[in-house]
Amino acid sequence: MTDAGTTTSGGRRWGRYLLPAGILVLATVGVTAIARGASTHSVPPSGATADTGPPAAGSRPTPGSSAGGLTTGPLMRTSPPTRISIPALRISEPVTGLGQRADGTMQVPGDARSVGWYTKAPTPGALGPAILAGHVDYKGRPGTFAGLAGLQPSDTVNIDRADGGMAMFTVTKVERHPKNEFPTDAVYGPIDHAGLRLITCGGDFDRTAGHYEDNIVVYASLSMAHPA
Repeated sequence: MTDAGTTTSGGRRWGRYLLPAGILVLATVGVTAIARGASTHSVPPSGATADTGPPAAGSRPTPGSSAGGLTTGPLMRTSPPTRISIPALRISEPVTGLGQRADGTMQVPGDARSVGWYTKAPTPGALGPAILAGHVDYKGRPGTFAGLAGLQPSDTVNIDRADGGMAMFTVTKVERHPKNEFPTDAVYGPIDHAGLRLITCGGDFDRTAGHYEDNIVVYASLSMAHPA
């Protein structure tokens, strides 16, 4: 699901609450690329809090790492992320750890700016899919991931790590899916390389339910490893 050169995919969608509400994905009938900076959601009422907590990996307590015995591309040792930088969106924010809620869904950042790393997933740069989530908005304030849907293939995402190293990822595709059709396997499942998934909310804001109808997911692959 993260092969280089892939731009969009209208295949499987994600199950409800699998993704944090802060990730933007592109799509109408299938998945349609969104121009950089374009907005794909309606504005929530003042004071509303976007539900950026997607369901976790379900029956998989720990997201898979390798799809087989072979791996492709660069790899780094395990080390937690400390900061995320996305040059195309002029984003540079600290990263905090996110665990699971009692109901099995992933925790969400407690404010508009923070970006969280799902601690039960691999660390960025290590083998497997590292998962980071952020808000598209929070209590009336724009979230750090408000422009996530505007990312395009070949854009880069840099992750600083606790060991002093830095992992550079290249975006391969951006998708949007209804929350009740979240692509769990594509997000959490085993892969043969070091991958990254950025998640936020997208689509229209459902005022009755109090959350956005869709989730945005950005897929990226490790393109350069800068060890400590």
